[in-house]
Amino acid sequence: MPNSSILEILSDKKVLCLEDEVGILKNLTETLELFFGEVMGIEDGLEALDLATSGFYDVLVFDITVPHMDGLEVIKRVRQNNQNIPIIILSSHTEQEYLWRAVELKITRFLPKPYDKDAFIAALKDIARELGGDRQIVNINTQARYDFAKKIIYIKDTACHLAKSESRLLEYFLKNKNKAVTYEELFDYLWEFDQPSKEAIKTIVKELRKKLGKDTIRNLYGVGYICEI
Repeated sequence: MPNSSILEILSDKKVLCLEDEVGILKNLTETLELFFGEVMGIEDGLEALDLATSGFYDVLVFDITVPHMDGLEVIKRVRQNNQNIPIIILSSHTEQEYLWRAVELKITRFLPKPYDKDAFIAALKDIARELGGDRQIVNINTQARYDFAKKIIYIKDTACHLAKSESRLLEYFLKNKNKAVTYEELFDYLWEFDQPSKEAIKTIVKELRKKLGKDTIRNLYGVGYICEI
């Protein structure tokens, strides 16, 4: 995947940033807003645990030493139910104990403070590769393929641009291909606090089916959907 397009994958993703130093948190969130669709910055470990386990965020950027629960303990609890969410740790702690704990928790990058800008960008590129499955274009069926960076479905040689909600939902289906996805999981992923009716989900799926064909995303009656690839 060319470096020039890697970071575009993050443009509709949501990131949770945990940092208890107000000045650093402000700088981090401002930097992350250059790449991500939504950025939430918080200072408290327990609040981070609640948000990180909500299923709403795509990426975590965490400090370790924060009030009420350290960042690694939060990540340990997140990993009990989510083995795939990419995580960057930014910390002044570089002792072997912390490094080993980070390795055990499948951390994408462990960056020491003060963090280097180039190293941080490199870490974001690693995150983008994880979210994009290290592929820029994925074949969906014999007629359609999806470009993660450009958020475009190609039907043969015709480009079909997607709305933000369509690309976000499609990428969730592709990440969970051939698995049952419940309405509740989709509500948590697409919306933070509101839980819209199933009709809102059905409308987005209907638009995707117009582009992909009706057989790619199949209804599971009373449960949700399965994207069969």
